[in-house]
Amino acid sequence: MAIEITSESLAGAQPEGAAAFKESLPRGLSGFPATNKPVSRLRFWRPTLRWTRRNFSSRASELSGGDAIIVSVPKSGRTWLRAFVCAYFCKRFGLEFTLRPERYRDPRVPRLIFSHDLFEHRTKGGLWDRLRGKYLVPRTELSRAKIVLLVRDPRDCFVSLYLQITRRDPNAPVDLKQKGVSDMLRDERFGVRAIVNTMNDWLNEFSRRDNFTLIRYEALRASPAEHFRDLLALLVESTPDITIFEEALKFAGFENMQKLEAAGAFDSKILRPGDVRDPESFKVRRGKVGGYREYLSFEDQKYAADALAELDVRFGY
Repeated sequence: MAIEITSESLAGAQPEGAAAFKESLPRGLSGFPATNKPVSRLRFWRPTLRWTRRNFSSRASELSGGDAIIVSVPKSGRTWLRAFVCAYFCKRFGLEFTLRPERYRDPRVPRLIFSHDLFEHRTKGGLWDRLRGKYLVPRTELSRAKIVLLVRDPRDCFVSLYLQITRRDPNAPVDLKQKGVSDMLRDERFGVRAIVNTMNDWLNEFSRRDNFTLIRYEALRASPAEHFRDLLALLVESTPDITIFEEALKFAGFENMQKLEAAGAFDSKILRPGDVRDPESFKVRRGKVGGYREYLSFEDQKYAADALAELDVRFGY
């Protein structure tokens, strides 16, 4: 499948240690061409931190029982993906559209768990929440369910996250809301390097698993029909109803989603603008690939490019 990058295609890409240095040509993933530049893997190797994934909180049950777990950094396109999948299966089985189809308790509809996992673990809540692993998907669930890692260029991710914190999220700390984009870009928890580190840690943890799939936002934008069809196949819908599929694609389109968000048509606070008069406060904002250039100065773009050089080459960015 075009979007499926399983452990077989990624296995062996991480060195066993610093002595395992060698040159390689990274493969093209999810519709991205491979680069012709030789890349030293030693440059991307980082020792694995000694930590144990665990969730002792009551929230563990909310992150359990899914057929698939969609993991992503915030602003990686998961609302778009979620809207499409929900629109398809609700229409397919005659259910009223909702972003929470699990409330129907219909066994025909795959149960999806959406989580920011490590990113929230490192940025949300206090010390007690982190000690309990409140925002982490339980280790047993990652072994049982299909894992889908949805990724986006960390620079675009950062800009969208910055606008969400400063223009959309009423609960964001005041000190964060008052930060300029340059300061936030370099922030230890919410900056571009924090995004890069989280993506690297996920890939290191998941890449050797047989139940792992990597999906790039940019590939979805370039060819949504192809990649959403592959996503449905991953969710055991190998032969989708073409009419319903096309309707779901149209429904989840950016222009339609923006109109519905502005009209308050959704049953979830997930899709409500911070201020209907401010286009930058919408959940469905622009979705532009490479849009970060319109928000970052030349110096900030250079800083972000340096951070991107630390991203695992297997992501293809």
